[in-house]
Amino acid sequence: MKKSFLFISCDEAKHICDKKQYGEASGWERFKLGLRLSWCHITKSYSKKNNKLTEAMEKADVNCLKIDERQKLDQQFKEELAKHQN
Repeated sequence: MKKSFLFISCDEAKHICDKKQYGEASGWERFKLGLRLSWCHITKSYSKKNNKLTEAMEKADVNCLKIDERQKLDQQFKEELAKHQN
């Protein structure tokens, strides 16, 4: 099957959609994705879900452990594990 110059597969469109979310898609890729989104409901649905996920992650107030807290927790875990292995 001959690869089309303008029309991309659904898998390629999903890949470009992911790249676009992180600002890594070129102008040509964004154009081809827009063309695909104009007629493909599967890609359009994927793009909408991807956008919602990105928005949710940006709005989430995630509190992660600091490096020193993680190291302390890891050390405590190793100490407890060593006690129970004997």
